[in-house]
Amino acid sequence: MASNKLVSAIFNSRAAAEGAVDAILRNSYGRDEISVVMSDSTRAQHFALETGTQAAQGAGVGGAVGGTVGAVVAALIAVGSNLVIPGIGLVIAGPIAAALAGLGAGAAAGGLVGALVGAGIPEHRAKIYEAGLKSGGILIGVHAKSDKDADMLERILAGFGGEGVKKERLGT
Repeated sequence: MASNKLVSAIFNSRAAAEGAVDAILRNSYGRDEISVVMSDSTRAQHFALETGTQAAQGAGVGGAVGGTVGAVVAALIAVGSNLVIPGIGLVIAGPIAAALAGLGAGAAAGGLVGALVGAGIPEHRAKIYEAGLKSGGILIGVHAKSDKDADMLERILAGFGGEGVKKERLGT
């Protein structure tokens, strides 16, 4: 049974976000199924060196294949679908970036909350995540393949210290 649940959480450290993404990859999800949202200043602080090199691409592939934690999130924001939204200073990678790009610049007109809502995150949740992103957090989100996977993803995100872990039914 296909799920229409988005499971998401804010991480306050790069190490915790990397661990969660690595665990998700080890549970039958691909890099293109994981969304990462952070402020441009968080990216500059934690990921600036990796995103400017080809090493990020190789390390990200190695992380996805070999379970090496340390460059997976950097690779997600360095390659693939990624979007920088000027004015609100967000860097978005993964399916959420593709959704926002499809909606055009109008999705970001409402600022940070508007961008998150435009990506499918309910407004009440987007307001909570806004505070976490502004304080340097990293938002990880995955659209669950099934209700069982939604429960598993929720456990993974919580287990790595994700704050505000939530499964949200989309389209309701």
